Amino acid sequence: MNLKEKIKKNKFSVGIVGLGYVGLPLALEFAEGKISVLGFDLDVKKSVSINEKKASYIKHIPSGRIKKCVESGYLKATSDFKNLNKPDILIICVPTPLNINREPDLSFVFNSAREIAKHLRKGQLVTLESTTYPGTTDEDLVKILDASGLKVGKDYYLAFSPEREDPNNPKFNTATIPKVVGGITKECTELAVMVYEKVIHQVVPVSTARVAEATKLLENIYRSINIALVNEMKMVFDKMDIDVWEVIDAAATKPFGFTPFYPGPGLGGHCIPIDPFYLTWKAREYEISTKFIELAGEINTYMPYYVVERVMHVMNENKICLKGSKILLLGLSYKKDIDDLRESPSLKLIEILQDNGAVVDYNDDYTKEIPKLRKYKFNKKSVKLTAENLKKYDLVLLSTDHSYYDTQFIAKHAKIIVDTRNAFKNVKNRKIYKA
Repeated sequence: MNLKEKIKKNKFSVGIVGLGYVGLPLALEFAEGKISVLGFDLDVKKSVSINEKKASYIKHIPSGRIKKCVESGYLKATSDFKNLNKPDILIICVPTPLNINREPDLSFVFNSAREIAKHLRKGQLVTLESTTYPGTTDEDLVKILDASGLKVGKDYYLAFSPEREDPNNPKFNTATIPKVVGGITKECTELAVMVYEKVIHQVVPVSTARVAEATKLLENIYRSINIALVNEMKMVFDKMDIDVWEVIDAAATKPFGFTPFYPGPGLGGHCIPIDPFYLTWKAREYEISTKFIELAGEINTYMPYYVVERVMHVMNENKICLKGSKILLLGLSYKKDIDDLRESPSLKLIEILQDNGAVVDYNDDYTKEIPKLRKYKFNKKSVKLTAENLKKYDLVLLSTDHSYYDTQFIAKHAKIIVDTRNAFKNVKNRKIYKA
């Protein structure tokens, strides 16, 4: 039975390489669709957690959901990459960060591809979901996988389908977010579309893998540039004593030609702070300067420093010295109601404040203790939000507006508050400042 027949008859199996914020939700969708899934991850703790039905290591994904999939027999996990030849479909969902020079780091993708090449067999379909620059799939991956002795489009199939995960979004999930798919050949695209259609409500085929790669970059560059615009407007309007959030809400009443974006303490998450730089790096190969993208990156990268400047200004107004002061930062994750710390501006805020002599604690019920991270090594645990604790700090800085924050209670007991998310908009208190 060839691959197309297997897919038509639901007789195929899927291997997910990388069981993080992208790979795990996708694995669950296939398993819930009664398609056999084998998850691969170098982190043995993840595979053990799944196989032994322990508590979910991603807090917005219910443990019960994983347990059901494992008990049904449709989901298993392993750290043994020798099993890569077993699934019919291999989907790569690994990180694509930036290196210390803010250049693309595709080591996770390429290392995964090399492992796949060692075990690749005829008839397998490989898809890449990790965000990257155009040309990664049809240039780099083809070269690595063809080194197996098999030929793309003839012996195995290859496509790109960008992840569009938005953790804990109440309106959309993995199954309901349309899926863009572009293959190396028409047959590669066709097979990949057939696979994703088993679990995704709408699949959008495009002409090439490069178009699919470029689609994801455009989506995130669009957001990066517009967020940079409102961040810059915030800094301008602050000098004019104008509330940028009120301006945005008023502008959003226009029924056409305007989409509201909101300012914050900086960009977080795996996509928006990183993906634009993948295109700027690739564009240099074609001698093109991506001025718009790079300017947006500069503004967004500057925002944590702007927030600290506002904190210093507020403290000066209240005759408090930043050096030696005690500051409580509210919210560690990059957005509300999740535990995802990837590129979170809160971490940068802690670093800058500490570098300026402040003693910084934090509260985040989603992250009780800061783990060792690639860029940061903070030895800190979340502080409980009690009246007594709030009164201990010279200033409370809200970075992430988790839903559980009782703004009235915080405002009642905190000495000074700096709000970067407009979370205290309904609280009347002269000691609340916006940043």
